[in-house]
Amino acid sequence: MTRFSLMRGSALDHDRDTGASDRVTAGEQGRPSAALQSALERLRLEGALFLRAEYREPWAYESLTARETAKILRPDADRVILFHLVADGACWISVGDGDKHWARRGDVIVLPYGDQHRMGGVRDAAEIVSISTILQMPPWRQMPVIRHGADSGEQTDVVCGYLHSRDPLFDPRLRVFPAAFVVRPPDGPAADWVRANVAYALQQTEVAPANPGIVMSRLPELLLVEVLRLHLSSAPAADRGWLAALNDPVLRPPMSLLHSNPERPWTVSALAKEAAVSRSVLDARFREVLGRSPIRYLTEWRMHVAEDLLATTDLGVGAVARRVGYDAEEAFSRAFKRAHGESPSVWRASHMLR
Repeated sequence: MTRFSLMRGSALDHDRDTGASDRVTAGEQGRPSAALQSALERLRLEGALFLRAEYREPWAYESLTARETAKILRPDADRVILFHLVADGACWISVGDGDKHWARRGDVIVLPYGDQHRMGGVRDAAEIVSISTILQMPPWRQMPVIRHGADSGEQTDVVCGYLHSRDPLFDPRLRVFPAAFVVRPPDGPAADWVRANVAYALQQTEVAPANPGIVMSRLPELLLVEVLRLHLSSAPAADRGWLAALNDPVLRPPMSLLHSNPERPWTVSALAKEAAVSRSVLDARFREVLGRSPIRYLTEWRMHVAEDLLATTDLGVGAVARRVGYDAEEAFSRAFKRAHGESPSVWRASHMLR
């Protein structure tokens, strides 16, 4: 696979000079922890390729909000996972006031929470336009193509896709991943596989009946899982957040118990005993690393499990309640409504996978 190259001193040197940690290179052989490996293996993902873009220097745009983007691509969701495959050229992406992350041909840009973002080319654009001004809104009769920028500048080609998952890995409150990161599949089979599958997917004439502009394939699912493996294998150790908690000697035992047995009537005392620490130490550690108390974390985890059961099974609300530790259906319904703004039955009606 031929790599895109720029003259020495280009803007892409930013990541190299600053030692940015979001790039995975060939030869890094780390592997995700056993807990993360298990989390990746159980992921349930649905997605598609939905957009091609041809940008010419100079160019820049700002996306819609996370919720607006989700309502276009997946109306029953508040957020989707976004990814951009850089087929040719070079570009940057940033979220909020964060740094620019640079990507080149063969790189994969991931926005795990679908956050509103900005994207642009190597040269500074005179203005950053809203994507709503350069993208025709659905319904789409065929996959839309954005053409934006100057008429004769260097071109950057991007293929965009989305995925949806209710897994805690993509819960924006936990922020397991950075808001945006860039991964380069190592030279060889991985890079060749990405290139071949993108080309194949774009050639397909079979599209989703409900949204003819979206090309359905397993590429988004397979690609994201592999990209997450690559990212996690080289990501620097975190002091806070879900990843840090899974590897924390104090938090790992109680979190394992909460995840595997959410239906048990857990107390802070019982969890502290399993961790061989005092209640105060356990509570302080949960708050320091995860930003929440043990019982609040348990409640949030129970709601995640309940979402999955409501969306993927025909269990009654009462049965779901018992599966996640509530003896009374009414108590579960109140907790679920506090978390989601609607009752379990109403939520299920619009989210159940059919």
